[in-house]
Amino acid sequence: MADNSPTSGTELSTSGSTAWPERTSNDEWWPERLSLEILDQNVRDADPLGEDFDYAEEFQKLDLEAVKADIEDVLTDSKDWWPADYGHYGPFMIRMAWHSAGTYRSYDGRGGAAGGRQRFAPINSWPDNANLDKARRLLWPVKQKYGKRLSWSDLIVLAGNVAIESMGFKTFGFGGGREDAFDTDKAVNWGPEEEMETNERFEEPGEIQEGLGASVMGLIYVNPEGPDGNPDPEASAKNIRQTFSRMAMTDKQTAALIAGGHTFGKVHGADDPDENLGPEPEAAPIEQQGLGWKNESGSKGGEMITSGIEGPWTQDPTWWDMGYVDNLLDYEWEPERGPGGAWQWAPKGEELEDSVPDAHDPDETQTPMMLTTDIALKRDPDYREIMEEFQESPMEFGMAFAKAWYKLTHRDMGPPERLLGPEVPDETMVWQDPIPEVDHELIGDAEIADLKGEILDSDLSTAQLVTTAWASASTYRDSDKRGGANGARLRLEPQRSWEVNQPEELEAILETYEEIQAEFNEGRSDDVRVSLADLIVLGGNAAVEEAAAAAGYEVDVPFEPGRTDATAEQTDADSFEALKPKVDGFRNYIRDGLEQPAETLLVDKADLLNLGPDEMTALVGGMRTLGATYDGSDLGVFTDEPGTLDNDFFANLLSMDTEWEEASEGTQVYEGYDRDTGEHKWTGTRADLIFGSQSRLRAIAEVYAADDGEEQLVEDFVEAWTKVMQADRFDLE
Repeated sequence: MADNSPTSGTELSTSGSTAWPERTSNDEWWPERLSLEILDQNVRDADPLGEDFDYAEEFQKLDLEAVKADIEDVLTDSKDWWPADYGHYGPFMIRMAWHSAGTYRSYDGRGGAAGGRQRFAPINSWPDNANLDKARRLLWPVKQKYGKRLSWSDLIVLAGNVAIESMGFKTFGFGGGREDAFDTDKAVNWGPEEEMETNERFEEPGEIQEGLGASVMGLIYVNPEGPDGNPDPEASAKNIRQTFSRMAMTDKQTAALIAGGHTFGKVHGADDPDENLGPEPEAAPIEQQGLGWKNESGSKGGEMITSGIEGPWTQDPTWWDMGYVDNLLDYEWEPERGPGGAWQWAPKGEELEDSVPDAHDPDETQTPMMLTTDIALKRDPDYREIMEEFQESPMEFGMAFAKAWYKLTHRDMGPPERLLGPEVPDETMVWQDPIPEVDHELIGDAEIADLKGEILDSDLSTAQLVTTAWASASTYRDSDKRGGANGARLRLEPQRSWEVNQPEELEAILETYEEIQAEFNEGRSDDVRVSLADLIVLGGNAAVEEAAAAAGYEVDVPFEPGRTDATAEQTDADSFEALKPKVDGFRNYIRDGLEQPAETLLVDKADLLNLGPDEMTALVGGMRTLGATYDGSDLGVFTDEPGTLDNDFFANLLSMDTEWEEASEGTQVYEGYDRDTGEHKWTGTRADLIFGSQSRLRAIAEVYAADDGEEQLVEDFVEAWTKVMQADRFDLE
């Protein structure tokens, strides 16, 4: 008889109990099952600091100059257990900060320095982060001293800034405020590969799969030896451009970052890392206490091994100068295998030979080297033109690096008002999505009531009011704090032309709002004004209140005025294109030919909105009964009274009176028929049916579908709706 139990095939231990089965979680047993784990992290607080802890308040207590002085002391206090190259840990700290921030990608705003997730798997054990565990361990005394007043995520970035400044360069600024995470971000897709340093992410030669930032699993950007380990500078340039652009960098910013970063320090490849290094931190034995990549030979100093590439870039690796740019452009370079077995580039001729002091032995010298990724900046015509401009104008190079470094380390922080500390620059960058300050009196209760009346008396329907407010606010991404209703960028390109926003209908809706705004603002003798951004949210709130009243519930949807309207000059249209919804399960917008299940993308969208499973469920059910679907379709509108905020969606979805069939393969659309008569009743998508199929979501849906669950749904919908409408109101925090 076959044994199909979970412990089938396991061996008995000497104590008589069975060994652990290979599969120990639901996700391993049913890998195709929709996982809500990324939403759980939005509601389950794993933070040991407690709910009442206010990091911003604690950070403001710091004497930042004293903190920086403590970090600087670390930089030149070389430890025997991990000796500093050239007696200075500065380049090491720069690499740590760069690799912490460099995981950011503009596609979904995930990654980046916030959270300090370089401390956790998988990032802490990526090959590209080899030995950065030692950099963080060197900083532990500073973290220990300041405790909860200084997060790891702020400390890592600040250490990079202090390192740069200690080596003769003036940084553009520093903003604190990054709260620490205490687990890895489960929402991030790092790639399809199952092994490190493999690259199965190319949909066609040279084209990295959409949504991924790096070209190789376990690397921050690209293979420094060249694509697939081949020293091909031209192909490397293509990968560099693609990966850095996916992390929101222009060609000039990319060149400045590489050139500026490689002005400092060296790479370590005195021997082959595969033969000399022990396992990464997550696989290291317990006695190593979180440290990995142990050099099995036991040697340190000049025989430290990281990448397998060996040597410095410049003659003075711990000082800011033009050495990197001059060496790259003024000399010819040829590929060779370094002592660690990896491809690197050596200067032709003898002029640069032995021109650099050894990192640890004062009686020895080294010859500068270049990576294939460096040579790419010389071979690619556009990058070369930029590098030549830098060589002609060192001041331009310095400013470009300063601003690019600031962008790299602050890109995921969102608007400048979130930044803390005395070193926050006065200048606001366009990539920070600036919004004008309020320069007028805000509307009060009386004006709010009057405006609601004007909106509801207009020709705009409940569905139009709700979908417009949703279209404006739901662009928010908690991953990098971008998007949202503030700024009313819905009326600007590119958002007003996105298909999901139904451009032609949106234009007419905006015209109505603009007429209401103009009549209100121009007809007043006082300084009270209303922005279009506020008006759009207020219209959505008014529609929700009216729809709840139609169901017999009197609700007051919270509204906080104070949003302003951004200009086209304050909006980087190309950058905002990354926020374009390819799917929006909340509006049942699903493009033709969609390969991923709609419910998976619904969960992803909910995570970016920082919603939990119950909030997502309430919003979807409420939006459907409000008729707030894309293009006014009947997809998921399981009610005979659209525009009424009731529990019909859940009651009808869970009813056994309906039998569902797939409409046609690949469309993700399903038809519901009366089980007895065969009469067609409803049409829905996978983003609808998942609430009756997935066990956890069904459990929530059953609460709302019950005869006594409707009021709970209305309350939960209003709370979740308000959360989305105010998600970007950092001025209220």
